Amino acid sequence: MSQKTIPRPGGRSARVQAAVHQASAALIEEIGRDALTVPLIAARAGVTPSTIYRRWGDLAELLADLALGRMRADAPPLDTGSVAGDLHAWAEQYMEEMASQVGLSMMRDVVAASAGGANCQCAALVAGQIELIVGRAAARGEAAPAVEAVMDGVVAPIIYRALFGPRAPTHEQVDALVERCIKSARAETPARTASPPPR
Repeated sequence: MSQKTIPRPGGRSARVQAAVHQASAALIEEIGRDALTVPLIAARAGVTPSTIYRRWGDLAELLADLALGRMRADAPPLDTGSVAGDLHAWAEQYMEEMASQVGLSMMRDVVAASAGGANCQCAALVAGQIELIVGRAAARGEAAPAVEAVMDGVVAPIIYRALFGPRAPTHEQVDALVERCIKSARAETPARTASPPPR
């Protein structure tokens, strides 16, 4: 997550990453995030603190990396048979996960990282899930919103309300965001597909 490029882990590097991630998660459960330090993680993982500093740069970057790993979806979005059903199901699950205490902690860790790489990777993970939904819709011949439209019209308000709002977003609010996004896509479809006027 630091400004230097971290190579894709494999072999020994992958084992080190897994050990450090496991140690970090276990210590967070045992002593809490605020008491966490690089030397404590290194001792639990069986590596030197310098190994962690070389790979992640600092504790904030390590926690952001850990959060990104936990944000990766375990399964593709639910296929309900329609883009509306898919987006509603995905958005409600996403809201519940991100508005939970675990989700809020993960987002704060990503935001706290000193470089922008973690934020970009987080957005890419979410966009990838939406791309699957939009791709299904295209295969069915359905009008579907663009990925960026869902990111701006659904994901961004959920994150803003979860992190900065006086209360967590509700299912009704999320349903309204999705409906607005789908309605806009359907309204734009004729304009996209219409033949150009004769000259």
